[in-house]
Amino acid sequence: MGYKTASVIGGLVWVVSILGLEVKGTNRRYGYQPQYLADSPDLVQQIQKSVRRPVHLQTQIFQNALDSTGSGRHCKSRPLDLVFIIDSSRSVRPAEFEKVRIFLTDMVDTLDIGMDSTRVAVVNYASTVEIEFLLKMHTDKSSLKQALSRIDPLSTGTMTGLAIKTAMEQVFTEESGARPTSQSIAKVGIIVTDGRPQDTVEEVAALARSSGIEMYAVGVDRADMESLRLMASLPLEEHVFYVETYGVIEKLTSKFRETLCGKETEAEPIMNADNGASSTQDTFESPPRENDSLWAEGVDACSLGHDCQHICINNKTSYYCQCREGYVLNTDKKTCSRLDACSLGHDCQHICTNNQNSYYCQCREGYVLNTDKKTCSRLDTCSLGHDCQHICTNNQNSYYCQCREGYVLNTDKKTCSRVDACSLGHDCQHICINNKTSYYCQCREGYVLNTDKKTCSQELRGGGVSENACMCEAQIAFQKKVQSTIQDLNSKLDDISRKVQQFEDGGGF
Repeated sequence: MGYKTASVIGGLVWVVSILGLEVKGTNRRYGYQPQYLADSPDLVQQIQKSVRRPVHLQTQIFQNALDSTGSGRHCKSRPLDLVFIIDSSRSVRPAEFEKVRIFLTDMVDTLDIGMDSTRVAVVNYASTVEIEFLLKMHTDKSSLKQALSRIDPLSTGTMTGLAIKTAMEQVFTEESGARPTSQSIAKVGIIVTDGRPQDTVEEVAALARSSGIEMYAVGVDRADMESLRLMASLPLEEHVFYVETYGVIEKLTSKFRETLCGKETEAEPIMNADNGASSTQDTFESPPRENDSLWAEGVDACSLGHDCQHICINNKTSYYCQCREGYVLNTDKKTCSRLDACSLGHDCQHICTNNQNSYYCQCREGYVLNTDKKTCSRLDTCSLGHDCQHICTNNQNSYYCQCREGYVLNTDKKTCSRVDACSLGHDCQHICINNKTSYYCQCREGYVLNTDKKTCSQELRGGGVSENACMCEAQIAFQKKVQSTIQDLNSKLDDISRKVQQFEDGGGF
């Protein structure tokens, strides 16, 4: 802290000393290291001057000191690309989700909203993810708060990893309103959840952090603390928060204000120590770093020594670590682990297999990968080669053989033999003759085939037939005569049988 503001702190120290308290506490995030009174002769002089001032001037100094160091009432937030990632799964009841909306609204009230200051987006998630609005959509508090009031819960599962992935790939982009890296605008993601993720979060959160997103995790009620720690940036004590119910979540507003707020930019009027006139004091400044002269000369911090496993990147006043392609930065911000690309989301129909810095798709047994390298079709095993003599037919993960019409499969289940139709059953009275895929009937010698092509009749010879036996008409006439004779004989046999039966029954002839 610069000594030019010592009069303000002097007034504060005077009041604190009257109360019997020590001047302690830190704000290391913005470079303020407190000093004890013995180490600050200028502060002691300010205390001495304060004792001689009228009470109303002492009170004014005390109020100015509080405004400058305690309440942060005039603190101007640093420009951010800020994305809220909000859990609205079925475990979040409507009244609780309304508390989340109030929390977001209160957060917006503490920020300087605008295209040149802080831009805000909201990602709403359950088992699906809904981007409510992007960073580029609302440039003033009024429209932003109206947009927050229109958010509705999704009320299904809890796919937190998918929500982080969506925010990283679709919201923290220049197309969606995020500032380019060259502008050094901080990218901040704040996750609010009350449950346990139903998907993996460690890898995707590590990837988000390695891309430069500062991750905060807010747990409510039943939230899984281990998952919160896996998602948040380091140090965890500054990035993981927990509240018992949604009813008290708005208490975190002041905590985030303190965290996200930069050093003061507005001048604060105080009473001049000598003549009581109002004057303007300079703003707080961080003390110079020990190596400021080195940084001014453009020294490569990485060349001075680092503990990055892969890549050291200079960052103005210091350095940070990055990983080679195919790796993600671990939570220690130094070491790297191979990227599990499949866990970050894939479009494989069956199986995703990690492959160095990416992944490729595979199919389950019995399927083959299509030309799109993503989807799968049932395997055509016959096309891969078979030993069927005639026809190969696919059957789940294998195949079987069939024969063409007129053939039967042999016992080896591969080769085929011409079918013996007669052996399979026929209705020829005398002789069955195979005929490729079927059969036909013939009669034994001395018989002729009837017109039904199945039965046979005995051939009659001699002069009983007046027609020429060599002619078809004669043959037909002969057959008819034979049939008539047979019918007469059958009729006489029936009559004899009937009379015999009557005789046996005692009726006589």
